Amino acid sequence: MNTPTHPLQQALDEQGLFVLDGALATELERRGADLKDPLWSAKLLIEQPELIRQVHLDYFLAGADVSTTASYQATFEAFAQRGLGHEEAAKLMRRSVQLACEARDAFWSDPKHRSGRRKPLVAASVGPYGAMLADGSEYRGYQGVSRAALAAFHRPRLQVLAHAGADLLACETLPCLAEALAITDLLPEFPGVQAWISFSCRDGEHNSQGEALADCVAALDPVPQVAAVGVNCTAPEFVPSLIERVRARTSKPIVVYPNSGEHYDAVGKVWRGDGQAHDFAAQAMRWHQGGARLIGGCCRTGPDDIRALRLAALACGALGQR
Repeated sequence: MNTPTHPLQQALDEQGLFVLDGALATELERRGADLKDPLWSAKLLIEQPELIRQVHLDYFLAGADVSTTASYQATFEAFAQRGLGHEEAAKLMRRSVQLACEARDAFWSDPKHRSGRRKPLVAASVGPYGAMLADGSEYRGYQGVSRAALAAFHRPRLQVLAHAGADLLACETLPCLAEALAITDLLPEFPGVQAWISFSCRDGEHNSQGEALADCVAALDPVPQVAAVGVNCTAPEFVPSLIERVRARTSKPIVVYPNSGEHYDAVGKVWRGDGQAHDFAAQAMRWHQGGARLIGGCCRTGPDDIRALRLAALACGALGQR
């Protein structure tokens, strides 16, 4: 019996570029949400779920082929600090997927949105161990935390998100190889589930903990449930070099969704510095020419960037048949 083609692979087989969404938290803040909280955007799963749904919808309207859920910082540990029990926390995690699915289905229910489009996908965000700590360590790494400990942290949430109705998992902003391997150790427990793995990086060669990104993606290349590998929440200036290094060591599709180039202040819970995403769409087309197949934006990007990206991709034929 032939194994069914995964929706992401089918999309990549049919089009040269898969457009991701942009930042969720940034857009929520632009609309008045106060996210200076250890739960970050997951706070609104409790307080304003309808606002999350609307942002997902607006990304689909802007041209995103996938929306990533508000579960990046949704962990049992973080919800427990709010006094929420295991089942309440699991319900909120499932809600994060439900909101994105509802937005996707609302978008797709209008026939005019289907012209020249595939039905979008929903990726359940699996944030790193450092996101639970809420101290910015996803941009530094965490020496001394074992692979087994990282797997123990991720397993309970994966058990929820893997069965919540998303099309795939987005395991993102990982600062080190140990965390990526901890996740891939767990994936066989969820047959049929695929994930992309993306690292945060400190420069054009190394992940945030200082390991060579090329070595990290090479270690993931044999894992069949890893659908794509790459980088996210990394300064745009480093992306071309990172793509080149990744491309040399993996046969998997390359995913990139950098931030604006600003620096995150974990104490003040704010982004500082000047962004470098002034010509986001033009940069994205260069990343595509370099070999990236899944491209979007992370922190400090928004629907306007994704709209410009899709228009640029259409103009140069990047969304056509491979």
